[in-house]
Amino acid sequence: MRITTIALLGILCLQACTMAKKFSSEPALNYSVQQVTVAAGQLHGYDSIPRSIAAGASRWSLVDYKDWTSGFWSGLLWYVYEYTRDTTWRNKADSFSRTLTPLAYNKAFDHDIGFQLYCSMGNGLRLTGDTSYKRILLAAADTLATLYNPQVGTILSWPRNVQMLGGHNTIIDNMINLELLFWAAKNGSPHCYNIAVQHANTTMQHHFRPDYSAYHVVVYDTVTGKVLRKQTHQGYADSSMWARGQSWAIYGYTLCYRETRKPEYLAFAQQVANVYLQRLGDEQIPYWDFDDVAIPNAPRDASAAAVTASALLELSTLVTDSATGQHYRQKATAMLAELSTKRWQSGKRNCALLLHSTGNKPNGSEIDASIVYADYYYLEALLRLQKLQQGKPLF
Repeated sequence: MRITTIALLGILCLQACTMAKKFSSEPALNYSVQQVTVAAGQLHGYDSIPRSIAAGASRWSLVDYKDWTSGFWSGLLWYVYEYTRDTTWRNKADSFSRTLTPLAYNKAFDHDIGFQLYCSMGNGLRLTGDTSYKRILLAAADTLATLYNPQVGTILSWPRNVQMLGGHNTIIDNMINLELLFWAAKNGSPHCYNIAVQHANTTMQHHFRPDYSAYHVVVYDTVTGKVLRKQTHQGYADSSMWARGQSWAIYGYTLCYRETRKPEYLAFAQQVANVYLQRLGDEQIPYWDFDDVAIPNAPRDASAAAVTASALLELSTLVTDSATGQHYRQKATAMLAELSTKRWQSGKRNCALLLHSTGNKPNGSEIDASIVYADYYYLEALLRLQKLQQGKPLF
């Protein structure tokens, strides 16, 4: 039995490698444009923004600009514009992006300003050079910076939950919001650099177990900065490795190295990526939490795979060892190849790009659903892979 199992794993590994070598991003990109076209045709106005589609449903549930996912839809439209260069998509992306403008000037509701505005207007600025985006993004970075507590060394994640949680809470997701601060530091707000670096350093010190798996939430004493608790909000248990949380860590420390060139971030990005890949084994799409006792009868999370694939593609270009870089790129490509099969693509079942993401299982929310951030990072990863396949730089 053991020999048979080893042989089967070898076959699966060989199949994944073969799939990665043969995979071309173009059909999946064309499919993505088709799906987004259908979805866009169902929307009326720019103040209702797609978030998720429940299993078995066919239409997006909609949110307003305050929802933490509000920037992913316009970001998705910007990526469609980047691929097609059709100004129709540029105009739609611009209109949905500008709906989010109040977030830059209102008091920070939570840490997700980076997700909301850098994924939307950040892409808009990159693709158009429109300086009005720059003004809004700088204001957004200043608003995000108001959540920084120098006694703790991190940005507060949920201001509304400080009393409930009993302290200054920071979640691993917050690593992605540092990209806005790094950008702002280069574009007129140099103080944002030290905030981003200190947040990354404090998170690196307190947010990870000895095996480099991430805690979801760390709660600090607001006054002294002492760690009070390490727990989860969306994972299976406080001690478990929540798949999307680990993917945020891989992505976050990869971008930290890109922006700072600090070698400790590159080394750490590899360590948090390696434990994810080791636990993933020969599969491509993780269970929502690597430690759920219900495995193999637990839901998967396509969004974690999409985030990880995009991060690994960038990481593959940053590591100094070519064999390691090839390994990361091959694993990312295999993930995208699997996500691009009929099992994971929505096809005619709904107008999202992907099926089978898990939002917040402990809360019973968005389980086995299509979720907009899965689509965003899937399309981002496909565009990154296309650039690499064409011999172009990612940035």
